Amino acid sequence: MENFQNIRIAVDAIVFGYKNNSLYVLLIEQKFGSEDKYWALPGGLVKQDESLKDAVIRELHEETNVKLNFMEQLYTFGDDIYRDSRNRVISVAYFALVDASNLEIKADTDADKVQWYKIDEIPALAFDHNLIIEKAIARLKAKLTYEPIGFDLLPEEFLFSDLENLYCTILEKEIDRRNFRKKILSYGFLEQTEHFSPIKSGRPAKLFKFNGLKYNDLIKNGFHFEIKFA
Repeated sequence: MENFQNIRIAVDAIVFGYKNNSLYVLLIEQKFGSEDKYWALPGGLVKQDESLKDAVIRELHEETNVKLNFMEQLYTFGDDIYRDSRNRVISVAYFALVDASNLEIKADTDADKVQWYKIDEIPALAFDHNLIIEKAIARLKAKLTYEPIGFDLLPEEFLFSDLENLYCTILEKEIDRRNFRKKILSYGFLEQTEHFSPIKSGRPAKLFKFNGLKYNDLIKNGFHFEIKFA
């Protein structure tokens, strides 16, 4: 018996940004596929001659003007065979963390608009993209506790209070700030710079930066990052 398949492979990009003590996700308003416009994750079909990684990087750049060298594969969505009413489509989702203040976003190709949305203000999206974002947020929350990925959401130099607020915002928990500071600084990969915050209120505070080379050396020597909350 012939096993006929007519299945398309797509990629979707979940790009998180952080600003003003809020977590955001990058969305596009699509031009094609329906007379009604709708918001969705950046993404599209994989070309015959490209890898999944190349496809998601290309689609993200084409639709939002954001060019990333690294995105982590999140999950494959395809159990719902009717997730796209036009065709049977399996989507491989990738997610990335970026400094939103350092990106110039611009809609292009089949996107009418591109916009950062707070995660608690995301509208009803196309296909199963709300579910995809939920999965990505769960992964982000988990990884924050065992890998120092939060630094990817901050500028190169930042106030320590910015890092504290980031953890509180994303994990939706209050932290013991004194113990948190002591724990993070004890690892040795966070460096205090000689630069001060440009905010002219109260006592001037020095800025910090993440030393990725130091962190990689620690990992090679068996270092284990862990942040626990009561």
